[in-house]
Amino acid sequence: MQKVAFSHRSPTNRLLFGLVITLAAVLAYSFYITVQLAGLRKLQSEMVDRNRKDSLQLLRIQNDLNSVALAMRDMLDTAERYPLTAWTAQFERMRQDLDTALKLEEGLAVASRTPDQRKYLTQSVAQFWDAVDRMFALASSGKEAEAREQIRLTLQAREQALSTAVSRLLVQNNEGEEQAAASIAQIYDGVQRQLYFFLAATLIAIVLTSLYLIRSNRQLFARLADLSEQRSDLAQKLISTQESTLRHISRELHDEFGQVLTAIGSMLRRAGKQAGEGTPLHGDLKEVQEIAQTTLNNIRTLSQALHPVLLEEAGLESTLDWYIPTVGRQAGIELHYEKSGKPFPVEPGAGVHIYRVLQEALNNVSRHSGTRAAWVRLKYSGDSLELEVEDHGSGFVAERMQRGIGLVAMRERAEIIGGTLAITPRPQGGTQVRLQIPREKVESHAA
Repeated sequence: MQKVAFSHRSPTNRLLFGLVITLAAVLAYSFYITVQLAGLRKLQSEMVDRNRKDSLQLLRIQNDLNSVALAMRDMLDTAERYPLTAWTAQFERMRQDLDTALKLEEGLAVASRTPDQRKYLTQSVAQFWDAVDRMFALASSGKEAEAREQIRLTLQAREQALSTAVSRLLVQNNEGEEQAAASIAQIYDGVQRQLYFFLAATLIAIVLTSLYLIRSNRQLFARLADLSEQRSDLAQKLISTQESTLRHISRELHDEFGQVLTAIGSMLRRAGKQAGEGTPLHGDLKEVQEIAQTTLNNIRTLSQALHPVLLEEAGLESTLDWYIPTVGRQAGIELHYEKSGKPFPVEPGAGVHIYRVLQEALNNVSRHSGTRAAWVRLKYSGDSLELEVEDHGSGFVAERMQRGIGLVAMRERAEIIGGTLAITPRPQGGTQVRLQIPREKVESHAA
């Protein structure tokens, strides 16, 4: 048989290394996603939301400037009957609202706005209100015409310049919002690409790990199959050696010791005749002769137990007819023996294994079942031969069933003759041993 060389190195270290790499990749990718999402939240909160709030304040400023422009237009209306000083309170309210809006806007101004832009807006507003104060001062001194002229030449121009500056800031905010949206979309695209890359790398790692596991498992199972085959071969050789040894011992006991004891018995009978009946020597010789005969019977029984020569001479059925009552008497077990079906001759080599299975099953009943009764059934059918041994005792312990050498030998013998052995507990208590062999594996075709 060709033997395959296998590496005894365990794949555990490689698998653990692969697991560490996979976990490290997952952690690194999770950290990357966390950083990206944090940056995205920061971008949305600090740029987009702040930009929108700043735009709202700029719109408020622009609305105040529009209100100022409308007020100045009404002040220049010649049909207006109110003096310019009547607009002082309205301008003061607009000034306060505009100052509040400017302070809020300054705190919300986007980072992209330059210091010059901020300074220009603040100075322009301050200069505008200085001009407004001068205009109201002229109006208060009775110089209405000069005050209106200052509105036309200075205040309206300054208001338009401020409105233009605020409009530019609004446009800048809109552009910043568009840039932020583009940055957010770019981050999403980058995360999506990285996600696809990570998924592809993970799938590749899983595939490679699976292929490695498959390869390792195939090598492992091939090695197990080879070891199982070697174990089965070794078990069969051991069983064959055991049977050969038992056959030799049985024949030696039957032939050598049997012949010696038979000769001793004959010599004792002749000596007893010569001693004469009724003499003390005749009684002693008679007693020794009975001891020799008993020993001869025990040796013949032991010889049959070691190797049933009856199998070769009379067949399996006759051997079981002799063995079952004999072992019942010796073990003190009440055995109920049943036969069914049309008998057919069984090949002696297979018969030995069937006999040994029955022998081991009855030994287990005697030693482990805790009962004094058992049922043995021999069933002949058209395609198989079945042997059942059943007891109603305590049953077998599962661990003992796995480790018991006798049960292992029973399974090996069943495998040798191509049969199946089933050892099952009974629901009501006890155990059933069932050996089933295909008929073509055990039937003898000898004439």
